[in-house]
Amino acid sequence: MPAENVGQKLGVIIDAHVHLYPPEVGHDPKGWAERTGEHQWAQMCVRQRRDGRPVQTFPTVEELLRTMDAAGIDRAVLLGWYWEHPSAAAAQNRFHAECIRQYPDRLSAFATFHPAAGHDAVLDEIRRARADGLVGLGELSPHSQGYAIDDPTFAAVLTLAGESGMPVNLHVTDPAGRSYPGRVETPLEDFVRLARIFPKTKFILAHWGGMLPLVIPEAGGTALPNVFYDTAASPLLYDSAVWPQALPRFGLGRVIFGSDYPLNLYPKVEALPEMSRLLAEARAGGADSDVLGGNALRLLAGVGTIA
Repeated sequence: MPAENVGQKLGVIIDAHVHLYPPEVGHDPKGWAERTGEHQWAQMCVRQRRDGRPVQTFPTVEELLRTMDAAGIDRAVLLGWYWEHPSAAAAQNRFHAECIRQYPDRLSAFATFHPAAGHDAVLDEIRRARADGLVGLGELSPHSQGYAIDDPTFAAVLTLAGESGMPVNLHVTDPAGRSYPGRVETPLEDFVRLARIFPKTKFILAHWGGMLPLVIPEAGGTALPNVFYDTAASPLLYDSAVWPQALPRFGLGRVIFGSDYPLNLYPKVEALPEMSRLLAEARAGGADSDVLGGNALRLLAGVGTIA
């Protein structure tokens, strides 16, 4: 999104953490996961709650847009997944490219990858995704995908992202958080280290960043100026008091509204996932126009080109 358009759109509402899958995944999630060997994704996404209802649905892009309309969401950012296999990452990137070609005024998208594809192939994949209009990287999780945070291919990707202004969304778990199927521990010190090694790269730490500024106070405030935090899955991780408690500590300029749709965030009161209840919770908790869209717009406006 061109930087000159940001000031004209500061009232926009953006859900910056949405997952959407190709039709072959949505038609048969369990079968697709078994055929492709994406077992961790299935453990997290293709399961039922104790009441027998699924933890999430698998909407089409048109169903996503209707959900956005119902909630008053102007734009959604489609995130990839931390796949176990490079082929799944590439397929999702191609699908995202088609989605944003169809609905450029409503959707933005991030790319994903796996270092197992090989150093040059990964960089080529990122360049192709950027040429296709994808504007960031993520949701990534070295801890879940089984590579070190000092992996040389990962480092090259983060350098490329910093040079081009592409923000990088990383999956984070709260060290004090509850257990759930597929949970992988993500030491918070690793994210502090990445932010310091790659100061030109803008990082978005998902799920309130595992409360990093509260767990490591010396890394809060302005200590990590290239770090932002999204609110994905907030009601499943924290009660509504997290908003008035965390926003002043994190800074309104550092928090980015995200739902983790199509997860059902309120399974006790909602039969299907939606976005409006979380949006109302955010507003009631003190989220301003920056949190609800302005911060994401400014990050997306910084995306340049990749040579």
